[in-house]
Formats: sequence, C-alpha cells, structure tokens
Amino acid sequence: MLKRLGQWALVVGLGAAALAMLLWAGLAAWFGPLPRAFGLTVVALGLVADIGLWARLRPLPRAALASLGVGLLLVLAWSFGLRPSNDRQWQPDVARTAYATLAGRRVTVHNVRHCEYRSEADFTTRYEDRVYDLDALRSADLFLVDWGLGTIAHTMVSFGFATGQYLCFSIETRKEVGEAYSATKGFFRNYELIYIAADEQDVVRLRTSFRQNESVYLYRLRPRNPAAVEGVFLEYLRRLNQLHEQAEWYNALTDNCMTSAYKNMRRHAVHTQWDWRILANGHAAELAYEEGAICTDLPFSELKKASLVNARALNVNEGGDFSAAIREGLPGIDNTAIGAQ
Repeated sequence: MLKRLGQWALVVGLGAAALAMLLWAGLAAWFGPLPRAFGLTVVALGLVADIGLWARLRPLPRAALASLGVGLLLVLAWSFGLRPSNDRQWQPDVARTAYATLAGRRVTVHNVRHCEYRSEADFTTRYEDRVYDLDALRSADLFLVDWGLGTIAHTMVSFGFATGQYLCFSIETRKEVGEAYSATKGFFRNYELIYIAADEQDVVRLRTSFRQNESVYLYRLRPRNPAAVEGVFLEYLRRLNQLHEQAEWYNALTDNCMTSAYKNMRRHAVHTQWDWRILANGHAAELAYEEGAICTDLPFSELKKASLVNARALNVNEGGDFSAAIREGLPGIDNTAIGAQ
C-alpha cells in the first residue's frame, strides 16, 4: 500500500513539475521574444504528454519522453541563450547609459539626464556631465511612486550634496523605438535594464507634474552608519559602469527598481532580512519605518501623508530650486542646509 502511494506521489510530483515547466514555456513562447509557432507547438506536444502522465493511461514511450525533453530544452536554450545588448535603436530618453569616472574624491558622472518636459510625451532630452564631491555627500532619499495600485510602486533613490546638488537614480526598462512597457513581458527578457542618473527636475518632476494619477512620496533615509551613504552611492556608480560596459536583462521579479535598489543598499546600510514588502514595494516605506531607516517621529500614517510631494512640486515657480522646494518642511529633513542629515 505504501509503495503504491509512493508511486502515485512520484507521478503527481512529476506531473506537477512538467505542467509548471510547460506553463512557463507557454508564457515565454507567447510573451517573450521567441518564435511563437515553434514555442507553442512544443508546449502543445508537451501538454499531451503531461496529460498522459497524469492520467497514467499507458507508459509513455522513451522516444516521446526524449522528444519532449529535447523540445523543452530547445525552448529554454533559446530563451536563456538570448543576449542583452547596448546596441539597439533606443528611445531618446534611454538612448545613453550613464557612467562614472573618479579622480580622488571627485566623481564625474557622464550622461546625466535632464529632460525638459512640455508634456509626458513631448520633451527635449539633454545629457550632461556633472561633477560631484564625495566629501560634500550628505544624504540619501527614498522616492516611492504609487501608480494607484497600492501594493506596487516605482522606487528611486536620490543623493544630496552640501552644494545643493542632487543626483537621482531611477532603475527602469530600456525601451527601443516603438516599444511600450508590459508588466507581463517584463518577466521574459524583453527589455534591457538601465540605471538612469538624472536631475530631480527630470525623473521626479515627470511623475509629480506631467503623468496622471501618480503619487510621489519622499523619505529621508537614516542608515545606522552615516558613512554607509557614501558606500551606497559608490555602489550605484559601480552598477552604472557595469551596465555601461555590459548590458543586462531587466526582470520584473528579480531585477526591478526595488530589488535592484535593495541589493545596492543591503551591502552597506540595510540590515533587515528579506521581507515580502521588498517585492510588494508599495509597502516598502512601512518596512523602512519599522527598521528605523526613515523618520519615526510621527505615526506612520501621518508620516506618509506628510511625505506626499506632488502639491509642492506643482507649486515650484519657473527657475525655482525644485529639490529644495519639495523637501521644505518634510519630516526628518534638516532644512538648515540643503542635503543635511
């Protein structure tokens, strides 16, 4: 009896594993950069074999199993054999990758983006080389952009300097001309990964003033070791240079705006264990609050309400100091000096 139960457990386990693989292969064939006819044919053949395994109608011939295995391996090999590239016809706002050069304590970040927006879709893209003094680095701020989903948000990290400069990093998909973002396609190697290094009047103002129904929250980070701010900043620069030299795939689960930011900070400042709110990053501020990594002088609900900066951004006059204006009076930020801890 136990032997028979063990055999059925094995059959069910193998069937479930095969079904899961076929489901993944089907999604990859439909949403990924694969030839759909080839991928779907293999999936269909595999599904027939999987049904036979589940039903145990008869032993599956070795040749059929071998064909199924080879077919699935071809799908996997085709998918994982795809190579990311920095040489494509990119949309203007992701046409250049930023990179950094260091000379002592002075850092030059090349291709810092500073778009001039007239609307979300109508803008002039500019790229500049900007110099930053590591000795003037004072702060790191967390931006969470809620699209109205609540559970999922876009994450950006901005570094402030005593000179009044801010350099904001937005980790995004690098889209080609004519390409649009799809959350589903983000799982299947359709997009390269890009670290956009930008002026806050670009990546923040775009989301507060031109895109519809996006709520932007700003929190000053409080690392346990203040020296960690420099370590995290240099980690971002290291990733800039890596991606400038060698393209990598974006993945909506493992290499997205939040998981990548978490990896950068984890090595230097973040001491928490893995938490579901790193994936469901609409709740990331709650996690940071519990860890004492952001201001805890107020109840979290009040802190979140006070940290919404959309109205502040809309009220910045032409030519005004955008970064200073959106931070004025925010909880946890010392307003006596721009970028002060």
